[in-house]
Amino acid sequence: MNGFDIVMVIAIILFARLGVRLVTGYIKMKKENKDENKSD
Repeated sequence: MNGFDIVMVIAIILFARLGVRLVTGYIKMKKENKDENKSD
């Protein structure tokens, strides 16, 4: 049970970091696209 809890915590941390990276990258892409459209 203890080992399983450790694996779960590591998996949750990795998944959260990946999610944050995807969200920040998506927001940056959206902002860049909006800026490009405004300049055009």
